[in-house]
Amino acid sequence: MSPHGPSHTLEIRNLSVRAGGREILSNIDADIRCGEVTALIGPNGAGKTTLLLAILGLVPFSGEIRFCRAEEHGQGTPRIGYVPQRIDLDRNAPMTVLDFFALSSQKYPVFLGRSRKSRAEAEASLGKGGVGHLIDRQLGKLSGGELQRVLLALALRGDPDILLLDEPVSGADVSGEELFCDFLDQVHQESRFSLLLASHDLSVVTRHAGRVICLNRSIVCQGATTEVLTPETLSAMYGSGAHLFSHGPADGHGHLHGGEGN
Repeated sequence: MSPHGPSHTLEIRNLSVRAGGREILSNIDADIRCGEVTALIGPNGAGKTTLLLAILGLVPFSGEIRFCRAEEHGQGTPRIGYVPQRIDLDRNAPMTVLDFFALSSQKYPVFLGRSRKSRAEAEASLGKGGVGHLIDRQLGKLSGGELQRVLLALALRGDPDILLLDEPVSGADVSGEELFCDFLDQVHQESRFSLLLASHDLSVVTRHAGRVICLNRSIVCQGATTEVLTPETLSAMYGSGAHLFSHGPADGHGHLHGGEGN
């Protein structure tokens, strides 16, 4: 780290995104600090996924995204890992977890077989993700939590400097959500990548994120989690009817409701 404090791994300046004649994101200024966990929260339609896709270079935008590498990470463009909120897959397709990994690691088609190198790389990544036992399981038969762990293992394969997660526990049950978050904490402590986590689950945000960016097409506020997540801030984002179900009987977790929904 810099002797003057945490270096910004990612600086976003005056970023705007337009699509279909309307502005999805407007004049976004935000910093993702090196090695820290930052949560991105906001109602449905706030532009959270769009911001992640802009960082990945997958949607056109105006403004600037600068990657500012800390000295210990070396020079050049940082490696970015990404876990999407969901993937479209045919649940009945005969594709195994190993096939899924091989699609992005070998040059010839998977139906011609998988190389020993592909299997070795998949075993190493899945082992790091704590799901090595799933390597020969059919992808479409995995539970929501298992699939997210597989996607996380794939995202971690290149030892990313920045990891982007879009609602990573949305498909998991409560026990799967806790396992995923605890494992993510462990991996983050070992690797110290910068983590940007888009989530509507405030129990996940308050337990795992040191900083929060509150987004509703533009930045509502940002800063330390303990300072930002106030009733006033939540009301500004979700409407005056927003409320938090804290440890409710249905799921045991805090989810925001009200405003535009989640």
